[in-house]
Amino acid sequence: MHEVFIVGCGDVGARVAARWRARGLPVSALARSADTTARLQGRGIRPVAGDLDEPVSLRRIAVHGMLVYHLAPPPAEGESDPRMRHWLAALDANAHRPERIVYISTTGVYGNSDGGWVTEGTPATPQTARGKRRLDAENALRAWGREHGVPVVILRVPGIYGPGRLPVAAIKERRPVVAEIESGFTNRIHSEDLADICVAAAERGRPDSIYNVSDGHPGTLAGYYNAVADALGLPRPPVISRDAAGRVLSEGMLSYLRESRRIDNRRMLEELGVTLRYPTLEAGLKASLADTL
Repeated sequence: MHEVFIVGCGDVGARVAARWRARGLPVSALARSADTTARLQGRGIRPVAGDLDEPVSLRRIAVHGMLVYHLAPPPAEGESDPRMRHWLAALDANAHRPERIVYISTTGVYGNSDGGWVTEGTPATPQTARGKRRLDAENALRAWGREHGVPVVILRVPGIYGPGRLPVAAIKERRPVVAEIESGFTNRIHSEDLADICVAAAERGRPDSIYNVSDGHPGTLAGYYNAVADALGLPRPPVISRDAAGRVLSEGMLSYLRESRRIDNRRMLEELGVTLRYPTLEAGLKASLADTL
């Protein structure tokens, strides 16, 4: 690796950038606003002007021979990801071939598994528009990588938690959660572990491969909120039934509750050689509280 370029350099991207910069590699990132430019510069990341929603703005971006991380989400609506297609079209227009592309997708592409264990061999059958957008982006990127001989690694990621990513406001506002006995399984990964996994995917991920990302300890959403509340010394959220949830929770939250799956992370651990810093929620919460209290 000689240089790193990040598309969508938010919290996780900044952590990934810090790891490569610590190794002496220069890091650049796409910047769509003055605020983003200033934030990137403050982290020692070179901003490159461009907006995935404005294809013309991508024409002069040079990433030939670089390690590229595509961490930008799809648009909030629809069942496809035009942003990914705009990015790939810009690479074609510039005849740029990155050394490798690592893409963060979502475990939501698997849809509902009724609490069953999900491996990378489980068919992707997304039932939400959110999951369909991500699968569309995966398929477009993998097809482009095969056509142009560029190694592509897909990381299917569940809920991310860590410093600044805990549901503190929801707990303080006493937003209800569905009783654990009625809740399906959810999965999560600490942001620091995810950044380590992103580096490992660049170094050891097999071309055109998919890796499930998880700490390997599925739980429930209610259990997660209760654990955060306990760690913060706050009252646990009020509990409601699944039927009541349909009347008071947002459609976005309900879409999560309709799906239940347990993510198998063995391929990630074995092939990427990852040792998780926070293999349990308890350990991850302790490490996250310093920046939260």
